[in-house]
Amino acid sequence: MLGYVVPNRVHLDVRVGTGLVGEERLAALEAERARLEPLGAVHVQTLYDGHDACIPMLDIEGNEFCID
Repeated sequence: MLGYVVPNRVHLDVRVGTGLVGEERLAALEAERARLEPLGAVHVQTLYDGHDACIPMLDIEGNEFCID
């Protein structure tokens, strides 16, 4: 075993658009993104295929989570 420590990693998906599709889903996710940014979250990208959407973000310590 090597002598280094790896921090525990947990990936969270924040569910805000449950039951929504298309533009309605994207709008709900974008509203949550806009709410979280002033709290220190960083927008990574918006993934949208015309039906489904997901927004990966980083918390204030650089951990990734998704608004889903």
